[in-house]
Formats: sequence, structure tokens, C-alpha cells
Amino acid sequence: MSKKKILFLGETYRADAITWMNGLIEFGNFEIVTWELQTSSKGINRIKRLFELAKAILTIKSIVKKFNPDMVIAERTTSYGYLAAISGLKPMAIAQQGITDLWPRNTPSYIFKKILQNYAFKKADLIHAWGNSLAEDMKESQVNMEKVMILPKGINLDFFQFNDTSDKRMINAVVTRSLEPEYNHDLILKAFSIVKQKNIPFKLTIVGNGTESKKLKWLANELKIGNEVDFAGRVNNNEIPRYLQQANIYISTPITEGVSASLFEAMACGCFPIVTNLPGNRCWINNHENGILIPSNNHIILAKELQYAFERNLWREAVIKRNRKFIEEHANYAINMKKIALIYHELITKN
Repeated sequence: MSKKKILFLGETYRADAITWMNGLIEFGNFEIVTWELQTSSKGINRIKRLFELAKAILTIKSIVKKFNPDMVIAERTTSYGYLAAISGLKPMAIAQQGITDLWPRNTPSYIFKKILQNYAFKKADLIHAWGNSLAEDMKESQVNMEKVMILPKGINLDFFQFNDTSDKRMINAVVTRSLEPEYNHDLILKAFSIVKQKNIPFKLTIVGNGTESKKLKWLANELKIGNEVDFAGRVNNNEIPRYLQQANIYISTPITEGVSASLFEAMACGCFPIVTNLPGNRCWINNHENGILIPSNNHIILAKELQYAFERNLWREAVIKRNRKFIEEHANYAINMKKIALIYHELITKN
């Protein structure tokens, strides 16, 4: 395939974005030019971000003129998707990042974001749904499903290697989600306080950082599990496999979920998954078959399920081996990114 240039609109620091871009470079012979908004979308900065969004089109048009990219891709179907749509560059591919990019739905900006999203959906030549749950949301938005590609980017299986830790005589759990309110880390800590009361030995490692960090460290001490909980903080992406390979249970309890690369990574490395019962997770986890699905707001049930999984060592061992094979077949970055790169080249040729 001849070398082509892609303009990527999105937050380049995010692991998902890095995976997407690296895959296109490695398997598609693409050169990537990037641009992203500099203002945070949280709190008072939302207003500043709107002004930046309004001025962004002039900046993007100058980038297009200078670098002459062959295609534009955008993560999220709202802000960056809209910018891609009005850039005038074709072909255009956009990706929905969560179960809906309009979350949360009960905010004043919902209608505004919906208008941006509808315009981006209409103008896009290709729309990525990283899983079936995202595609279902697109159907509800009356998207032309002929433009939708349902395929996860996948993960690098050479990087996230399997390690069987199912025979450990203690719960060695890991959490790799950002320490933000929507991930419900307090639920996990409360569950482990019950686990401790039952005299089940455990270690809990929480990888990542966020606005809830101080509160969660205080809560761990308040629940008298501070000695068993290791807050590892923000770590380099290259270190994530090591944490997963040392653990035997992976826990994730967000209140919303799209297609979780973190879940794929855990399954690939041999962690038994216990995750929130959400459409995005039900695409990959069948309850009590290849993992456990729990409510997003009940630490008592989480504690019971932790004990259930811990006491069934042979079952966990069989599950993690099946899960590794499943990821190899359905979420292999080398296979999936080659397919995506090929589609991009075909779109460029048609345009």
C-alpha cells in the first residue's frame, strides 16, 4: 500500500487514540497529522471549550492546506466528529467512543451535542462502532448502518501476554480505570471491607490517578483496609501488563461503558473479570460463564461475587484460558487494525 496522510482529530494522549494511530502507521503505511482541543470539557472550562471549538475550523483548514492529508478521522461523534465534518476533507471516518457520546443525557448541552452528532453522522463516509452495543445506539439515532463498521481496534497480544495466576491462595485484584466518580472505586473498597471481615486474604492494586484519589485513600484507611490496598498512581502504559499479569481478578465498576480496552487487556493477561452489568460489557461477558456481571451500585453483591470466584479455583482457571483464546480470535490488534487500514485505503481510492 502506498503511503497516505491522515489528519487525526482527537485527544492524542488517550490510550485508545494511541492504539488507533499506531495501528494505522504499522499496518496501513499511514503518516498521521494530529490536532486536538486544548481546553478541558469539565466545569467552567466548558464555555471556553465552546469558543475554542468555534475557532477550530480555521485552524483545521490551515492544517489541511499545509499538509494536504488524504483523509480525516475523528474520535467521538460530537466535537471532533463535527469538526471533521465541516473541514471539507474527504473521505471522513468518525468513531463513537462510549455507549453514547451524548453522556450524560441530563445536561443542558445534550441538545447541542445531539445536533453536532447528527451532522457528523450524516457527513461521515465510515462510522466506527467498536462493539455491537455502540451499533445499537447508532440504530436508535437512525444512522445509515451501511456506513457502520462493527469491529474493535483490539489490543497488542504480544504486549499483553497471558500469565496463569489462578492457583493463588488469595484474591489479588487489580483495577486499571481512572480515579473519577463515574468509575465507582468507592464501591470496590466497600466490598473489600466485607471481604476482610470474612477473613479472606487479599491484595487490591488500584492503578491510575484522578480527582477521587485523596478521597479514596482516606476511605481505604477509614474502612481499615489501607494495608491491603496499593494505590499505584499513574503508571506508564508499558507497565500495565505487569500489573495485570500479577493479578488473578480484574474489577471494573463504571456507571457507563462502551467497548473497554481495559477489559480486553485483563482477559488477555489471565485476569478473571468482574465488571458492571452494562450493554457494553454484556457483549463480551456472559454472567458466571466467562466472568461475572454485577450491579453498578451494590458493594454487598460485589463482595459475595468476589468470594464466589475466589472459592472456585478450577473454574477460574478454565475461564481465563477460554478468555485468552476469545481475545485472540476477536480482539487481536494485528488482525483488526489491518482490516481497518485496508478499508481506509479503499475509501481514499474511491475519493
